[in-house]
Amino acid sequence: MRRMLDRLAAKEQRRRPSDDDLLERARDLAARYLDDKAFPTSVRWVDNQQHRWGSCTPDHGTIRLSTRLRGMPAWVVDYVIMHELVHLLVPSHGPRFWALVERYPRSERARGFLEGFSMAAHSATEEC
Repeated sequence: MRRMLDRLAAKEQRRRPSDDDLLERARDLAARYLDDKAFPTSVRWVDNQQHRWGSCTPDHGTIRLSTRLRGMPAWVVDYVIMHELVHLLVPSHGPRFWALVERYPRSERARGFLEGFSMAAHSATEEC
């Protein structure tokens, strides 16, 4: 029983990581896919992003993730972190930006997941 509870707790921690966990994940992603060239100083959840999944301030190295991402699969959250990490290196959404984002192996799948989620949420809002 204890082993099952520990496994459930670990799964929940992966689905709802703390700010410190997010920073660790960001640093790992930067090392794996960006040759350690992006240096996030903080990654934290915020409640005030209703239309964006994430944002960053390159001058300070800070990344903010919308709490709407909480509970989504880890690979989707990692994609948003990766997107913001690349903004620490490239401010615009030009070809160089997307080439770096595409280094994350699940980028296309995660983008599709987020687009589908947004469409479903928008449709549900219209029905109300």
